[in-house]
Amino acid sequence: MANDIEVKIPDIGTSAPVDVIEILVKEGDKITPETSLITLESDKASMEIPASVTGTVKQIKVKVGDKVSEGDIILMLNAEATKSQESSSAQPSSLSKEEVKSAEEKQTSSVTKSTQAKEIEVKIPDIGVAAQVDVIEIMVNKGDEITTDTPLITLESDKASMEIPSPVAGKVLEVKLKVGDKVSEGDLILVVSSSEDAEPIPTEIPKTVDKESSVTSPSTSNSAEKQYNVASSPSEYSSSNLVAAGPAVRRLARELGVNLEKVKGSGRKARVTKEDIQAYVKQKLSEKPTAGGFGLPAMPAIDFSSFGEIETKPLNKIKRLTGGNVHRSWVTIPHVTQFDAADITEIEAFRKSEAEKGKNQDYKLTLLAFVTAVVCKALKLYPQFNASLDASGENLIYKKYFNIGIAVETPNGLVVPVIKNVDQLSIAHIAREMSRLSTKAREKGLMPADMSGGCFTISSLGGIGGTAFTPIVNSPEVAILGLSRSEIKPVYQQGAFQPRLILPLSLSYDHRVIDGAEAARFTRYISECLADIRKILL
Repeated sequence: MANDIEVKIPDIGTSAPVDVIEILVKEGDKITPETSLITLESDKASMEIPASVTGTVKQIKVKVGDKVSEGDIILMLNAEATKSQESSSAQPSSLSKEEVKSAEEKQTSSVTKSTQAKEIEVKIPDIGVAAQVDVIEIMVNKGDEITTDTPLITLESDKASMEIPSPVAGKVLEVKLKVGDKVSEGDLILVVSSSEDAEPIPTEIPKTVDKESSVTSPSTSNSAEKQYNVASSPSEYSSSNLVAAGPAVRRLARELGVNLEKVKGSGRKARVTKEDIQAYVKQKLSEKPTAGGFGLPAMPAIDFSSFGEIETKPLNKIKRLTGGNVHRSWVTIPHVTQFDAADITEIEAFRKSEAEKGKNQDYKLTLLAFVTAVVCKALKLYPQFNASLDASGENLIYKKYFNIGIAVETPNGLVVPVIKNVDQLSIAHIAREMSRLSTKAREKGLMPADMSGGCFTISSLGGIGGTAFTPIVNSPEVAILGLSRSEIKPVYQQGAFQPRLILPLSLSYDHRVIDGAEAARFTRYISECLADIRKILL
């Protein structure tokens, strides 16, 4: 007979009752292990509760709005896993020995044929990058017995390394790669001899056997030879694709809404296991709100298509990375912005007079090159602007080098190439280096080394417009200077108003490191030097 099983709320990491916000099954549904049953919500997070056994839902014991805790009954399950076996043992056979023997021989022959090992090709899955990546480690050898989720190889891109797990169990017949190979999605990793998923094919027993005997045949399966790719889902976070985790673990993460990138793996080489995900969810559910924290409520999902026609496009990689960086900087750095203005009438006249020489020497002499040289001088006089806080936030690291980043707009988003050792360059050399890096940025030729090691950043919107803005500090730097569009303004000089070209300055800084008075002195010095460039020689 079928067994009635009580399915209860497991340990969810909190003793307080939580709300049932969704029932995901109904009476009569057939469920399997990991089928989501209900969704619970605490004051910190929501999570789905999966089934642990196979069966048919007989009765649901909770409803939406109920408050439940560990041990409460979710539903009654009619577990029928052993039904056919019980029936087989309970019914006597009325067949002759010869008929039974003949049926058993046919069935045995079928089982033997269908469970023969098959050669399965295991290929590179979708790893989240289109470019080829390097094979840096082969983790199995010919003849090895492997199981599902056994790491096979380690790949390395320019951003991260990841292990590729096996989707099947079996014996390694042949390894198709070697260390140093470059591979991409669909390339063959190895060939495995495996009987996994090659389940027995049912024998067609005569009708007399069906009627008078409970001899059963194993469940059906397609015996056609298969090619396996490691499980991968487009619904996963693109960054999570680089985390070492098996298909079953990724499936559990999707069901619980967990970003694998945020889970610390306890397995070999930081591999994420099911226990890691369960511990992560348990921790999140048990966390209490802390005063001054950033546990802000998530934005509600809005169906914009209900208001009219829409088009959805994914953010490109640069915008995703930039978005994450500026968000982290904004919420972790106490920003203050100091506004000032510089009279650049004389320096702009000088720049225009020298512009032709720059063209002849294959560079463009811009105002930004002069500003960069002035900022470098200011960083020497005010070293706290050329510093960074350490990880503890209790020590200030003063830098003895002067690398200045220049924000550059590209078709794919904002990038910040860094001009190295500005203190050792002339204004002409700064202009030449600025042109070189800007060209590389727009042609997608920047390397990681071109965008690392910055001490201070300058963001110029002068070529577009605006009177002022509040740039976000490029952490771990402690300040950033924004330049807006210059304009002619009347300035009272020597008893009369004179038309002068004025450049707006916007300095955002980390208030943990820099005081308001220091910021005012810094911008005032820059303003004075731009008004009379000779001052940087003093």
